Amino acid sequence: MPKNAAGPGVRTWWKESIVYQIYPASFQDTNDDGHGDVRGITSRLDYLKLLGVYKSPQVDMGYDVSDYKDVDPRYGTLAHVDELIAKLAERDMKLMMDLVHGWFLESRSSVDNPKRGWYFWRKGRTTADGKRGPPNNWCRILDTTQSAWQWDENTQEYYLALFSPEQPDLNWENPDVRAAVHDILRFWLDRGVCGFRMDVIDHISKVQSLPDAKRTIPGQYYQPGNEFYANGPRLDEYLHEMRAVLDEYDTMTVGEMPFINEEDEIIRTVGMQGPLDMVFLFQLLNVDNEPGQSKWSYHEWDATDMKRIHERTQRLMIDRQGWNAIFTENHDAPRSISRFADDSDEWRARSATMLCTKAISLGGTEYIYQGQELGMRNIPENWSMDEYKDIETQQYWQTAQEQYANNWRKLAYARRLIQLKARDHTRTPMQWDSSANAGFCKADTKPWMRVNDDYHVVNASKQLEDPHSVLSYWRRCLEFRKEYKDVFVYGDFEIIDREHKDVVSFRRWSDADSFVTVTNFTGKDLQWSGLGDIQVKEWVMGNYPLEDHNSALSSDVIALRPYEGIIGKC
Repeated sequence: MPKNAAGPGVRTWWKESIVYQIYPASFQDTNDDGHGDVRGITSRLDYLKLLGVYKSPQVDMGYDVSDYKDVDPRYGTLAHVDELIAKLAERDMKLMMDLVHGWFLESRSSVDNPKRGWYFWRKGRTTADGKRGPPNNWCRILDTTQSAWQWDENTQEYYLALFSPEQPDLNWENPDVRAAVHDILRFWLDRGVCGFRMDVIDHISKVQSLPDAKRTIPGQYYQPGNEFYANGPRLDEYLHEMRAVLDEYDTMTVGEMPFINEEDEIIRTVGMQGPLDMVFLFQLLNVDNEPGQSKWSYHEWDATDMKRIHERTQRLMIDRQGWNAIFTENHDAPRSISRFADDSDEWRARSATMLCTKAISLGGTEYIYQGQELGMRNIPENWSMDEYKDIETQQYWQTAQEQYANNWRKLAYARRLIQLKARDHTRTPMQWDSSANAGFCKADTKPWMRVNDDYHVVNASKQLEDPHSVLSYWRRCLEFRKEYKDVFVYGDFEIIDREHKDVVSFRRWSDADSFVTVTNFTGKDLQWSGLGDIQVKEWVMGNYPLEDHNSALSSDVIALRPYEGIIGKC
């Protein structure tokens, strides 16, 4: 199908899909090494089907790949992937994969290796005191105190690695690189993959002169250089080249583009003639960041901020013929209930189902991250820092300990930020049941990351048997979304009562139906009168019993309970 099918007026399978993102290392171990694997995914397909994932489980295979036409042995083999694709097809489901890259070992073997120009290699420069230094002052994205350039002793040159030394940046200016990427796309699409999540795809075009970055972080030499590598001068060209390959197949694509914020840039990417089907926009996940600062900061927010973000992204795609990817969790963010609501034992389930009520009501393609449908929460506060495995978290903590060695208040604040925002929180093993290691791996196998302590209470087996569980609510909501896809996938959108600081509320409608969604983001009872002229005929979905609401339809005031989410038919 040609790419110009992006707008809300055109119907395609990928718009109506429910995408379940899997972090394989933490999903299911079947070979007793403590790491999840491809066969672990295959073994749980009936669970995904039962949840209501009709299409496209997304598999994130990792980022420091050595051979992109093979599978890391830790996860299995190509035959296991083929088996997974075949088993998915039997259930009317599809496999979506991450697009990352390899080839670096060849490139670093010698200065005259044919793949040397596939990456950014530079000799560096001499500092004022006569010492060797990196080619420019760009800092690493995951640790802004460190250089983005890594010294290679063997060839006596630096290579660019914006994220970590294990993830060198490809030089997309090289036509051989682009041809190899296109070959990779065809390789996996020919095996039956339905499309790709393109990892930080807005970083593939860089200003080739690699100039120094402006000094925006006081007191340090290394600085963010994103103005020279995010949304670079040839990004649109490179994406359209890939689109030409993808259009040979019936695919879906989503781009991870954390630096894309300007509306014209967004629509150029996902509009009617754009190269991608949809992008992950990160405004919602950045709502509690200090403006202009990294995730390791905190900014107080309320429901007005969330409504402003939803209004902007929903209306943008409707008015300018684009398409949204709806998500509140992924492997690079903490658990949504711990961040946006209340993950205490008292309110965990209500918080999770309230967030579900809002998520399934928004327009676009729905993404669920593993464990979100169970109401999994962040790592407990009493865990030591040794339990955190993510390189970003460990580097931030190491830097904080060095900078705040004599300031216990700032060090405690850094620790609280980790408790709130670390990526580790969504990487703990999936909680399947109440047996040892939550059923992720055998009792006598040590999982690669510790299982969250609450797995005896929060697990899939227990929730499958409980019609009032978070999982059961997600199943009902996804069925409801499917039944009224004209409204919730393709319909129009408007915010209701945009100034209320505790309630996120909006209306969705099609030619045939109209619904309102109301969510209370507080742990207190509210008397809310924000519907205005909208008349609700019946409250049809909610995470509390609806009898009281339906018996008070004539009232202008709605009594919202703590972390309540309700949907009414107008």
